Amino acid sequence: MNSYYLTLVLKPDLEEKARLAFLEDMKKKIAGEGGKVGKEDLWGAKELAYPIKKNTKGYFVHFEFETDAKVAKGLDKILKLEEDILRYLFIRQ
Repeated sequence: MNSYYLTLVLKPDLEEKARLAFLEDMKKKIAGEGGKVGKEDLWGAKELAYPIKKNTKGYFVHFEFETDAKVAKGLDKILKLEEDILRYLFIRQ
């Protein structure tokens, strides 16, 4: 198992309920095949340094977790297709 960091910048106009459901779904995908989420930080809404897809704010979330490389690769594909994510940073520790 490898350790990873994942930082997400979500659209600021997501409702609280939808945002929490999205984050729970992400945790389930990470932990689905033996992985475990070690730390989850909700950094909240912050101003962006430059507009991304016409948004000047974003909701920041940071995860630290352990999972297999195969699951991480699949997770990266899912992140690329998700419409509610403005940007993400996915790093192996």
